[in-house]
Amino acid sequence: MEWFTAPDHWLSRIVFQRGLAGLYCVAFLSAALQFRALIGERGMLPVPEYVRRTGLRHTPSLFHWRYSDRLFATVAWSGAVLALALVAGAGDAVPLPVSMLLWLLLWAMYLSIVNVGQTWYSFGWESLLLETGFLAVFLGNDDTGPPVLVLFLLRWLLFRVEFGAGLIKIRGDPCWRNLTCLHHHHETQPMPGPLSWFFHHLPGPLHRVEVAANHVVQLLVPFLLFTPQPVATIAAGLMIATQLWLVLSGNFAWLNWITIVLALSVVDASPVTGEHPQPDPPLWYVAVVVAVTAFVLVRSYRPVRNLLSRNQAMNRSYDPFHLVNTYGAFGTVGRIRDEIVVEGTDEPVPHAGTVWREYGFKGKPGDPHRLPRQFAPYHLRLDWLMWFAALSPGYARDWFGPFVERLLDNDRDTLRLLAHNPFPEAPPTFVRARLYRYRYTTWRELRTTGAWWHRTLVREYLPPIRLREPTDGRRADGRP
Repeated sequence: MEWFTAPDHWLSRIVFQRGLAGLYCVAFLSAALQFRALIGERGMLPVPEYVRRTGLRHTPSLFHWRYSDRLFATVAWSGAVLALALVAGAGDAVPLPVSMLLWLLLWAMYLSIVNVGQTWYSFGWESLLLETGFLAVFLGNDDTGPPVLVLFLLRWLLFRVEFGAGLIKIRGDPCWRNLTCLHHHHETQPMPGPLSWFFHHLPGPLHRVEVAANHVVQLLVPFLLFTPQPVATIAAGLMIATQLWLVLSGNFAWLNWITIVLALSVVDASPVTGEHPQPDPPLWYVAVVVAVTAFVLVRSYRPVRNLLSRNQAMNRSYDPFHLVNTYGAFGTVGRIRDEIVVEGTDEPVPHAGTVWREYGFKGKPGDPHRLPRQFAPYHLRLDWLMWFAALSPGYARDWFGPFVERLLDNDRDTLRLLAHNPFPEAPPTFVRARLYRYRYTTWRELRTTGAWWHRTLVREYLPPIRLREPTDGRRADGRP
């Protein structure tokens, strides 16, 4: 069946599958190391309470049948181990049906986590990982050549990721059209990286070139993915180069990396490696791939309609299995950066001279003298949500109160999400939050003060709060 397979893409398939498995591993590790404080039985948004309010039909997950922290940890760590096995080539060491089952199991386990993750898992790259992982189930292994239809679906997904991101920009903030968004973005992005300060201080004309190049890569180059080789490979190479530029300039979890992995599936390596002969695929496999292709194309109706709409939505799933989604990023770019600074004191009653000590976060800006770290593709979920909370308290309505309560209790799992706990011996008596406006220092300020940020107080975000002494055997939040 020469029409069905593309033997010249055998190396591209291997690189794609190993790269995707590596990202799955990162995602499962992120879940395993953070879930107890976020969605565990004693977490800020507990899974047991959530599944009682929602139905299996709307949020399919194995945790609807049973939930415990031990079961969640088992699923998360098992997913990480299985992903590592696939990175090592386990998918090619077993028969084709078993390989497909392994990829399907990986997808189902992560779907179970995402669908109970609530606000903490509301990011577009969760759906992107699931949609990519679903297509990987049908890409086969070394028992057969890569199916042309699945390779086409991967290009179709990459097209929607890039073209959707380009459209949301050109239709959104005017700064994308006048090429000035990067005068602000490197400073106001959710989680800057160690080089973001330097990117921000690039000359203005170069920022305009960055934006113009981004428009070309996201609005024009995606159409070249469907052209013959080597043009499609060149298009994929341009996308990879753009994504690596974004990797250097900030922390966006695995969004950039999964886009790179998708682009690698387009690359034709046959001029270097030659064709890799593989046996003909079994008829049942051909039938399954054809059926899945038809299903995805039919389900693409709503994402396409969204792309063509003037009211284009950003990062939306149209089914609870996250199979065919719409994507986009940064339709609006902030001009200012506000950050929430959380502080505590061990004094019995706050007063004008109270000494407040600051909690340190791993990724989000805090101490002005601390250079931002590189964490991507690892996803610091609390730090990301703190960025949204600074934009509007509405983003933090459900979880910020429980977060503060756990700080007041020196909750071990919550403190593990932080870089610095100023109360290692005993919990604070009061915790407060203040909103500061941050901006990057200039070259001169950096040399003089050693600070990467300058911050000024805007207002109180949360007044001092303590844990009220229980009177009926139960605990409660209390305000002084």
